[in-house]
Amino acid sequence: MFKFILRRALWSIPVLLLVIFLTFMLMKAIPGGPFTSEKAIPPEILANMNAKYGLNQPFYVQYVRYIWHAVQGDFGVSMTEKGRTVTDVIKTSFPVSMHLGVMAFILALFIGVPAGIIAALKHNTWADYGALFYSTIGWAVPVFIIGPVFIWLFAIKLGWFPTSRWTSPKHWVLPTVVLGLALSAYFARLTRGAMLETLQQDFVRTARAKGLPYHTVVIRHVLRNSLIPVVTQAGPLLGFVITGSFLTEYIFAIPGLGKYYVSSVSNRDYSVVMGLAVLLSAVIIFANLLVDILYGILDPRIRYE
Repeated sequence: MFKFILRRALWSIPVLLLVIFLTFMLMKAIPGGPFTSEKAIPPEILANMNAKYGLNQPFYVQYVRYIWHAVQGDFGVSMTEKGRTVTDVIKTSFPVSMHLGVMAFILALFIGVPAGIIAALKHNTWADYGALFYSTIGWAVPVFIIGPVFIWLFAIKLGWFPTSRWTSPKHWVLPTVVLGLALSAYFARLTRGAMLETLQQDFVRTARAKGLPYHTVVIRHVLRNSLIPVVTQAGPLLGFVITGSFLTEYIFAIPGLGKYYVSSVSNRDYSVVMGLAVLLSAVIIFANLLVDILYGILDPRIRYE
């Protein structure tokens, strides 16, 4: 297992380099630059600003220069957020996005996984139909519809929760529920499908034929094998939600990474875009590594030698 973890950690290096390279290419392909929105800026000043940030250098020189500074922990300064470095942006906004993402993810697991298990064990009953209806509605209706409805009902009409910001536990409730419900619907459908497939396997019938109690077969054999696809999807999904949920953060005016993703791309703020891309890639790689480790715990047949 140690060799596997080390090998995956080493493989993450070229993956990060490739992500940075592709992000560089995509940002350069977009017309304009970080200073083109300035009104009536003289060509001499524009040239000086491009030279200050190294934008007048060839593409490959900018790429190598960025890699060299990133290895030393320097992701540069924002080209549009005056006086702020990329590290400052991440330090102030990433904890907020991670807080929202972790709470919504935990809520989704506590709702979605049990709902999927009950639906599979009570196949073709009212419990199964109810879970299917919930998962279909929850996954089909987008956040930009659920969010305003929840704000209108629970904030405006009932006055139970505030409509925006992220300053107290009361501000956390609506965004967490809105984001968590969508994720829970996905986990419910995924768990139900995996459970139904596992229940039809030969080893389950063999365990039942040996006289094992039904709950023992479900817990020790069916549930552990059914959670493998759930864990597979949960790892990358957790990485995405803790690094910024754009729509949820925008609807509830949450000062997380989501707004910086959007604003930095629209403003051609190359430094912030690159820093956030590196952060997202590192989180996803780490989440996938945890998923691979959990494989060996859930299924003893899986071994990494």
